[in-house]
Amino acid sequence: MVATLDQRYPPSWAESWDRVGLVLGEPEAPVRRVLCVVDCVPETVAEARQVGADLIVAHHPLLLRGVSSVAPTTYKGRIVHQLIKGDIALFVAHTNADVANPGVSDALAARLGLRDLRPLRPSGAGDHTDGDGRGTGRIGRLPAPMTLAEFTHHAALTLPLTAWGVRAAGRPDRVISTVAVCGGAGDSFLADATAAGVDAYLTADLRHHPVSEHIAGGGPALLDAAHWATERPWLDDLAAHLRDASGVEVVVSDLDTDPWTVHDSLKEPRS
Repeated sequence: MVATLDQRYPPSWAESWDRVGLVLGEPEAPVRRVLCVVDCVPETVAEARQVGADLIVAHHPLLLRGVSSVAPTTYKGRIVHQLIKGDIALFVAHTNADVANPGVSDALAARLGLRDLRPLRPSGAGDHTDGDGRGTGRIGRLPAPMTLAEFTHHAALTLPLTAWGVRAAGRPDRVISTVAVCGGAGDSFLADATAAGVDAYLTADLRHHPVSEHIAGGGPALLDAAHWATERPWLDDLAAHLRDASGVEVVVSDLDTDPWTVHDSLKEPRS
């Protein structure tokens, strides 16, 4: 199973700061059932035990930064102990899955109905991904133009439901035909979206000042969705590949692990 995942998402494609690949478990241990998740958290570990999974494939690394202890008195240490006690292996595909073709942003673009996809920031010659249609984010076109208000509503309907929902920056009546997307935190690619000349850019974790300056500078309209919701669609593609490539049973987690759990928007101010 490790070989199958490494072939699909080679570790060499990951950013130098990233931590991908096998985190826990014996590489040669048999795998009968896999659980695909965005986050390896206590809730998804409990789900893995409930469904009888031998392996969790997660998008976000559990141990991205160095730790000096995995004692059960720490948050991540407790997760490690739960995995070991449950005889559950853990594998991570993160930035190497982001730039893959197809990868995380392809699944997001497909969920939104975008066509004629190409990378937002292509992997160039000599890059660690060696091109071949790979790169960060995707650009595509809608089947038919929508206003920004309509496209925001469309995104809220088609992306996995979260308390965060989808918010947009720009004129509500702006016509949207071409769209850039980036699964996960994508504010570092605002300039790429502007240079690409798209009408809108959908990603997650956008911040006040960069958005304000971007819109004031005449850049594309922006849509900010929940981080988990922009990456959850990829799990379906991952699961389909694992079923086809290895024949194992694969379960996709629909547990909403986005940390934002309450949203209240008042259209009219309180008197």
